Amino acid sequence: MDFLHIEPIRERSGAHNWIIREHSHPDHVQILLVERGGGTFLVEGETLAVPTNSLTIVPAGMVHGFDFAADTDGYVINAATSFVRAVAGQDSRLVEPLSRPAVYPLDADSMRSAGMAAAFRGCYREYVWSAPGRRAAIQGQVLQILVSVMRSALEAGQPEFAAGDKDYALVCRFREMLEERFRTLRTIADYASGLGVTTHRLNQACRARAGKSPSELLHDRTIVEAKRFLIYMERSVAEIGYELGFEDPAYFSRYFTKRVGKTPGAYRKEMLEGRGEDAAQAS
Repeated sequence: MDFLHIEPIRERSGAHNWIIREHSHPDHVQILLVERGGGTFLVEGETLAVPTNSLTIVPAGMVHGFDFAADTDGYVINAATSFVRAVAGQDSRLVEPLSRPAVYPLDADSMRSAGMAAAFRGCYREYVWSAPGRRAAIQGQVLQILVSVMRSALEAGQPEFAAGDKDYALVCRFREMLEERFRTLRTIADYASGLGVTTHRLNQACRARAGKSPSELLHDRTIVEAKRFLIYMERSVAEIGYELGFEDPAYFSRYFTKRVGKTPGAYRKEMLEGRGEDAAQAS
């Protein structure tokens, strides 16, 4: 899977003496299920307790770290923001809770807790296997997790996070506009105008919070969609380029090659051959 990663908490945290130093993921959100142990979640200068049997949400772009008790375990999902939005479809309620850092305790005896644990385990099982329908199965499990996160947030009253800032809010708004218009809007000036800010202000916020310029974020989103189309849609390279707003097929090919390191056709061939090998191994 090129848009999602899942692993047991012990694999990474245990290797680092159960301490994950502060860092950020500009283009990914994290969802952690802590089934054993616990610790503290450090985010934007705040400290939140992480109890046993709880969900932790780490929004994209926020500086965070963890200090776990020894032998803490569970699962951690790293998901590209574009992947999450694709899974959520048109239901923005499933995405909105991922914009705020939070820890949601789960009642160990509740159906939600059991369902959440089953969803994380199912997602991990599909991730490490290469069975037919793997991607669809993972999307289904992630969708179930998003629904549980949304319900947990609603029950908690969706409190505002004290450490929010204008840069982060602006980048979130920019990402939302990217999702809606990246196929049709190609200039950062148009995005800045739509957001009611100058291009300088947008660039400042993106570099501070995402570690990239607005143009780089736009290119990244376009390339993610191009890769998806090349792998999962039976269309020509020219048709895919047109779908993404490129009138000139040659320009789309150069655009893709410059950022991926191989032509669209070579990328498609490599990925489809890899999927064929996975299917053969699974059978």
